[in-house]
Amino acid sequence: MKIAIEAQRIFRRDKHGMDFVILEVLRQLQRLDTVNQYVVFVAPGPDRCLASTANIQVVELQCPTYPLWEQFALPRAVARIGADLLHCTSNTAPLHCPVPLIVTLHDIIYLEPRQHRSSSLYQEMGWHYRRLVVPHILTKCRHVITVSRFERQRICQALQLPSSLVTAVYNGYNPRFQMLHNPDIQVLQRLMPAYEPEKGFLFFLGNTDPKKNTARVLQAYALYLEQSSVRRPLLIADLQENTIDTLLRQERITAIKPYLHFPGYISNTDLPMVYNAAFAFLYPSLRESFGIPLLEAMACGTPVITSRTSAIPEVAGEGNLLIDPYQPREIADALLRLERNEAFRRQQVSYGLERVKQFSWEETARQYLQIYKKTFLHCTN
Repeated sequence: MKIAIEAQRIFRRDKHGMDFVILEVLRQLQRLDTVNQYVVFVAPGPDRCLASTANIQVVELQCPTYPLWEQFALPRAVARIGADLLHCTSNTAPLHCPVPLIVTLHDIIYLEPRQHRSSSLYQEMGWHYRRLVVPHILTKCRHVITVSRFERQRICQALQLPSSLVTAVYNGYNPRFQMLHNPDIQVLQRLMPAYEPEKGFLFFLGNTDPKKNTARVLQAYALYLEQSSVRRPLLIADLQENTIDTLLRQERITAIKPYLHFPGYISNTDLPMVYNAAFAFLYPSLRESFGIPLLEAMACGTPVITSRTSAIPEVAGEGNLLIDPYQPREIADALLRLERNEAFRRQQVSYGLERVKQFSWEETARQYLQIYKKTFLHCTN
């Protein structure tokens, strides 16, 4: 087979979840598959994180906007190379595809009712674009990949798709995410001041997406500070100071700002160090289809406080600290429990290290390959 894969965003510097999923899968396919040929279409960018190999050719496509790139440049390039399949990996695809189409729907949050608009214009435009495109492409799609059983059920119900058309394939995590030991601790001590001046802080991966629940995290942190004798600082990744200031004023908790650190985007290469240095990881999202940061934190031996909603318990497991993300008091109480009960904290560390053994990018790639083969055979018979 000659398999075309859309990986439009993997060369951008500030990568996020969907970008890392396909990048990690492609790295595994480079290693595992010696039979099929892959052509990976990307947009130009500064982080050239994937190079062509004997079985994978990386092709850059220039186009001024993402919709034009996907709707015009990509299908023309796919037709030009004579591909047998096209796998679009980021929730959307061309409305007119010249070959059989496989789509990864990481989630369908954009098709669900929402309470708040995103403060990011980029996210808001993407929300409308996906709502417009996705219902139309699914009528032509040969197979849909998603990332959890929870999301598979949501997709089948919301879009009235037969269950045989949708496969749940779990994500994995990079082995770089692991507990650090000497001499790695020395590297940690050298690099951490760029993000946080001392170890033992609380870590929260936020952004402007309302599902990340940032306002309630800050409320919970204010409650924690009222009762903690330690008063650990809170490191907030991926949020700018002006956004944090707005939320602090909105929640009337501006007094907690001296305890907050907000370095902006944290490079994925530095995240293992950050997790290792953290006392606990906060991930109380309102809605997730998977949640790769959960795996990364657990693999680094960092206790996790996360939600009992959506796909999160499916990934984190029932043995993790699961809370109601709508209740800041529950989040604060979980932090205090970890802080005051060292035996319980050690138990959470051990649980996480065992839990992540169930997930790997190699297994993800093997399941993708089976879907490619099955779809190709179905289309040619």
